[in-house]
Amino acid sequence: MSAQSVTRTDRDIQNDVLDELSWEPRIQPNEIGVSVTEGVVTLAGWVENYAKKWAAERAAHRVNRVRAVANDIEVRLPASAERSDTEIATAVTETLEWDAFVSIRELDVTVSHGWVTLRGEVEWEHQKRAAERAVCQLTAVRGVSNGIFVRPGDRPTPDDLTQRIKDALTRTAEADAEHIDIQVRDDVIMLSGTVRSWLEREVAERIAWSAPGIVDVHNHITVRL
Repeated sequence: MSAQSVTRTDRDIQNDVLDELSWEPRIQPNEIGVSVTEGVVTLAGWVENYAKKWAAERAAHRVNRVRAVANDIEVRLPASAERSDTEIATAVTETLEWDAFVSIRELDVTVSHGWVTLRGEVEWEHQKRAAERAVCQLTAVRGVSNGIFVRPGDRPTPDDLTQRIKDALTRTAEADAEHIDIQVRDDVIMLSGTVRSWLEREVAERIAWSAPGIVDVHNHITVRL
């Protein structure tokens, strides 16, 4: 790793987060304020829907050397978008029923003052993420708490799981499987090594999240400069 990537300042990180936000099509320029202290990013301002707040948070997390993100963005719904909690709960239920990746029969939905809480169990992490992603796009939602628990039906051994992930990386043209190291400890995957681009890093993490029984992925892969 070069000295440049190690010694990046808070100002460097702030500029990169601002650039990443400007690259995000759902966010308007100068819509969100960014400050950085010791690698911790704070997002401020207001947006008209939760999808924008969620997109801004994800954009900040994509930036190299960001340690954590404090999302203080306020959601101010326009009058035309206001809905009762009953209407929101109905919309959430219908949205999840239409999502092929999520079984609404396994989930409980609670809405309070526009804030949606999801609870229940699914077999795969990607189902948990799909549920949150679907709800985030609904216009009247002010926030989402994802309390869905991943309880896999299939629990392969760590060696078998490692091999499955390696095989998946090898099949993917965007990932340099040869330079990625995989370790499995209980239900957590740790990725390390080097890749040629941020796209490869994100692809490797996405593949790891798709593994059965995984509840967390620690991505320590670095990008060769």
